[in-house]
Amino acid sequence: MTTYRVAEAAELLGVSDDTVRRWVEAGRLPTDTVEGRTVIPGVDLAALAESLADHPDRERTRASAVSARNRLSGIVTRVVKDTVMAQVEMICGPYRMVSLMSTEAADELGLEPGVRAIASVKSTNVVVERP
Repeated sequence: MTTYRVAEAAELLGVSDDTVRRWVEAGRLPTDTVEGRTVIPGVDLAALAESLADHPDRERTRASAVSARNRLSGIVTRVVKDTVMAQVEMICGPYRMVSLMSTEAADELGLEPGVRAIASVKSTNVVVERP
């Protein structure tokens, strides 16, 4: 299972480490302990990212003041596959990105909810890669 440290989760969501810690303390974001470190399960982080995208509070995030450029680090929130194509949804800070690719490519990249990925944007195409 993919997990993230608090600082990594904060970077992916475009908020401060303290905000993530407050969400953990409030029970909004579950954690586990691995080798003495607090980690957040990727699936739970993806669910929170999706809920934040549905109900944005952009004024309070660092990402609202940053230029996105063309490479956006984020977390995969949903993957829908058929025999030929896959639809991959990601939350990259305040942005929701959707990419269509072959199912084979999605499988090779190991794309599933909770996995960290990078969306490279060129015109109307979104290319997804793993860091």
